[in-house]
Amino acid sequence: MSDLREITRRPRRGLVLGGGGVLGGTWAVGALAAMEEEFGFRAGDADVIVGTSAGSVLAALLGAGVTVDQLRQHYNEEVVTAGPLAGYDFDPVRATGGHRPGFPRLLGPGSPKLIGSSLRRLGQLPATAVLSGFMPEGTRTLERVGHLIDAVTPMGEWSSHTGVWVVAMDYQDGKRVVFGRPGAPMVPLADAVMASCAIPGWFAPVDIRGHTYVDGGAVSATSIDVVAHAGLDEVYVVAPMVSFAMDQPSGVTHRLERRWREEVTKVAEREADVVRATGVPVRLVGPGPEDLVAIGANLMDGTRIRFVLETSLRTSTVAWRESEDVARTG
Repeated sequence: MSDLREITRRPRRGLVLGGGGVLGGTWAVGALAAMEEEFGFRAGDADVIVGTSAGSVLAALLGAGVTVDQLRQHYNEEVVTAGPLAGYDFDPVRATGGHRPGFPRLLGPGSPKLIGSSLRRLGQLPATAVLSGFMPEGTRTLERVGHLIDAVTPMGEWSSHTGVWVVAMDYQDGKRVVFGRPGAPMVPLADAVMASCAIPGWFAPVDIRGHTYVDGGAVSATSIDVVAHAGLDEVYVVAPMVSFAMDQPSGVTHRLERRWREEVTKVAEREADVVRATGVPVRLVGPGPEDLVAIGANLMDGTRIRFVLETSLRTSTVAWRESEDVARTG
């Protein structure tokens, strides 16, 4: 009888949703739709859902019961008639203040404390975390994003899905904080998501109970390794900033972006290997060459949302099938 229970037991799944701006989040919706079709489970049923930056918004919505098809409808500018998003008007471009950062109020480092911390711990913080301390404080706010999360979650509370984890970075010491994970500070979900999305130099840091936080992507675009000891049987990673195959753009901005992707991909693979070392298989997908053409160089360019979604819906099935080879060789 015990053998039968083991055979029929549903595997404990982890779903990791990386950062990538407005267009990265859009691409992720297409990848999630393909994942559900390919592997036969609902994204919102994952036992642990980790979100960083744009991925934190998706994690919060999935945890609130929004289906991937409802997300697809929303990003495709269709009317959502069922679920928590029914009748809710949310424009990602308006919510993030447009495709360009505003002018800083003051020139100078946004976090002298973070700079001091990085000097005391030379080589211990990622370069992106250190750089975020030198950037001027952003001026745009994420209040509309917070309102969206409050609209689908009891205001001032965490998700009804207790496995929703949201990654941010402490703006004083550069440490990664995984809100929602046991042992992390208890905060409202909307605050955690706004903190996770607060790109340094673009958005104002988010103050939560006396601590200041910024985008978790300053530490890692994916943070796959946070699920290494979460008691999971398999992990699926949707990583908008990771690419195993790329196009060959001619523009300088595009080429710099692709070079950055190479570095992010290496970090994500190292994080995935941490999880694989515990005996848990990891499937990791990111945008391919066709997706990168659709996304372009500015991840906040909302005029490309429908194009990116259409492309991801078409390409992501193949990406998931190829992820099996990555998992076997990882």
